[in-house]
This record gives sequence, C-alpha cells and structure tokens, in this order.
Amino acid sequence: MDHFVYTAMSGAKQIAYAQQSNANNLANARTSGFKQDFAQARAMPVFGPGLPSRVYAMTERPSSDFTPGALISTGRELDVAMKNENGFLSVLDKNGVESYTRSGELQIDENGLLKTGNGLPVLGDGGPITIPPSDKIEIGTDGTITVHPEGQPETVTAVVGRLKLVRPELKDMEKNEQGLFVSKNGQPLELAPNAYLVSGMTEGSNVNVISAMTSMIDLSRQYEMQVKMLKIAKELDDSSTQLLRMS
Repeated sequence: MDHFVYTAMSGAKQIAYAQQSNANNLANARTSGFKQDFAQARAMPVFGPGLPSRVYAMTERPSSDFTPGALISTGRELDVAMKNENGFLSVLDKNGVESYTRSGELQIDENGLLKTGNGLPVLGDGGPITIPPSDKIEIGTDGTITVHPEGQPETVTAVVGRLKLVRPELKDMEKNEQGLFVSKNGQPLELAPNAYLVSGMTEGSNVNVISAMTSMIDLSRQYEMQVKMLKIAKELDDSSTQLLRMS
C-alpha cells in the first residue's frame, strides 16, 4: 500500500512543480526576448538498503526552447534584436557575473551607463558601455555604437563602443535563477564576429499562450488524478483495517 501512496504523492508534488514552470512561461508571454522552459517527468527508482522496489515521479527542466520570437518594430534607436537564432547580448547579472540575454530593450541611466530594460549593465568588447551626452545614437548591425555628440554638427560622429555579441552552441547554454542564460561550464563566451542584430526592433517572447493554457488545464487534471489516487489509497487502507478488525 505504501508503494501506491508514495507514487501518487510524488506524482502530485512533481506535477505542481511543472505547473509552476508553465505558469512562469505564461507570466512572461509579453516579456521581450523570453524563452519558454520545457518540463518533463520520468519515473525514478528509490535506491537504499535492499532492492529499489519503490518508484517516484520526478519533473525536470531538460532545456529551454530557443525558438526565436517574433520581431516587433518599435522605431526606437536603442531597441535591438538579434538576427542569429543563437545570438545573445552580453550583460552583467545582479551578482556581477557575465550572462546572456535576447532582450534588447536598452536604456541609458543618469550616469550614461547602457543597461537593459530591467537595469542590468550591457557589456561591450571592453566591459560596461558608457554613452556620452548625445543628440542621436546609432547601433550598427555588428553592435557598433555611433553617437552624434550633443551640440555638435550632424557630420560629427564618434564610435563609443561595440556591444559584445556572442553565438554559442545552444546545447551548451542553460538558464539561471535570474532568467538569464549562462554557459554550462561557467566560463565567459568570446565575442563572435559573425553575430548580427537589427536596430529599431525587439524580439518578443516565444511563448504560445494558447498552448501554455492548454498545458495548464492538462496539468491541473493530472494533479487532480494524483490526489484522487491518494484518496483511493486511504479508502483501501480503511477497508483493510475494518476487515482485520472483523477477523
């Protein structure tokens, strides 16, 4: 009987984890450059003293879906989108670790530091990029940032930096707790000379809302089924107890 209960209990627990992952996908359906997470479940034997006679369910995130999202035209000079499916912008995460993102909604803070929409410093080929006061900013397809200095004629331009664009093997990338991508070996990636972007556009999330909603309904039904199994196990246990008392 305990085998039955353990399987149902672990199944309900892991389905709840899958629901959290799916809910996170739904919550980021409009987040620029967001890549939805996959979730899968498999049976795992419980090892210990004796034979592994018990089995439990385990949900895991094998990878993220790197399918590009739709490009959205904004006309904003600081908005960029990667042309390459495996292209990423380099940023510093909240812990100061080099990480990678597809979110190209860039902004300039009060100190002239170039940051992402959620406030992370954007890296160039020489570190964080600082933009001087400018009348106009242009970002080239290779990530080169050209400005027209404030108060100067339009013919006067200056290159102030170049975005660090990378093109890793997608199988070598994983998502961290901050929703950014990092290399599995923990090492910073090299600037890729063949990585390109387009300015005036952003990449949308690749979450299919209808598919995610359907998955949420399916997961809810699976969870209810596991809970029902727990109730059936209790009823069988109560019936067995009554039979023992009668005997």
